[in-house]
Amino acid sequence: MPGARLGEQALSMLFDCSRTLVREALMQLTARGIVQVSSRRGWFVVQPSKTEAREAFEARKVIETGLIRSAGAMDKTTLKRLKQHIQQEKTALKQDDVGRRSFLLGDFHVCLAECLGNQLLADTLRDFTARTTLIAMLYQSSHDAVKSCQEHIEIVQALERGDKETAERLMAEHIGQVQSALQINAAPADPLAELRLALAPMSAPMAAKKTASRTPRSVSPSTSPSTYLGALL
Repeated sequence: MPGARLGEQALSMLFDCSRTLVREALMQLTARGIVQVSSRRGWFVVQPSKTEAREAFEARKVIETGLIRSAGAMDKTTLKRLKQHIQQEKTALKQDDVGRRSFLLGDFHVCLAECLGNQLLADTLRDFTARTTLIAMLYQSSHDAVKSCQEHIEIVQALERGDKETAERLMAEHIGQVQSALQINAAPADPLAELRLALAPMSAPMAAKKTASRTPRSVSPSTSPSTYLGALL
């Protein structure tokens, strides 16, 4: 989850490798903006802000629609690869494999960029899709996975017909719908809300009433801090 701590020892045991290798991988993920490091607290999965969330989706829309617009005709081998990817999405949906489903739905866009012949942008999209997946987890996306898969099918069908204009429009709508499904304007739950309420200053009338209802007690300067606080309360 966004904000989760990534322990080197735990990851080393999970992947059966050295902590040095884990640290190298975490450093690469940090450079790609997926992990952040604190000198005292360790490694953490990034927590994208609302601004970063909007920018990530805007960047994806520009890149992916631009790729489709400038693409040439797709050959049968390329189309076959995209259809196989969609079939994997359908299988993951039927098996209710949430982890694999989430990965495949995001990886479709990377696969498409590779099929359109631009590996550099495919690598860029790989990082963007990772971030937008974290954003969807953080801001509770309500976009249905089945609907997302169907939108992928329609994009590929348009490309197969050679209708780049429709494919570009469908891609822009698809990314926009995924973005609009995020509860990005909702205030995140505050786990300390009750404590903040308890510590909030009382209103003047209530404070006066509470003070008047108590019998003052004298406290000597030598009284211990805990006893002194108890006397005040």
